Amino acid sequence: MAAPASLACCAPIAREPISESDAAEAVLLLKAVADPVRLRLLSMIGSHAGGEACVCDLTGAFDLTAPTISHHLKILRTAGLIDGERRGTWVYYRIIPETVNRLGALFTPLSQTAPAAAGRTELKLTPA
Repeated sequence: MAAPASLACCAPIAREPISESDAAEAVLLLKAVADPVRLRLLSMIGSHAGGEACVCDLTGAFDLTAPTISHHLKILRTAGLIDGERRGTWVYYRIIPETVNRLGALFTPLSQTAPAAAGRTELKLTPA
């Protein structure tokens, strides 16, 4: 069912209350990226040349052990945000666009940003 024209500009989460099942699905994705290491890993994989990154390309960027990096990659993989393929000794990871897009679609307006509602203040994030 399409959203009324007056709400077509609003992010899905602002159009109507999210259902219990949709919220349960979304929270798994949000928890997976709610860690700075996992968010960086996801970004590194997605922005890597060719759209995939070897685990050997990822581990050097962190002051963490290989098992810890593997743990974080497993969480991203379990959430369905990334997939991996073993090639010899190394595993190559790539983003699963459909899942990442579902996560982003929660907050992305479908067209233009709606004007701020009367009495609401806009939240602006600034670097610390």
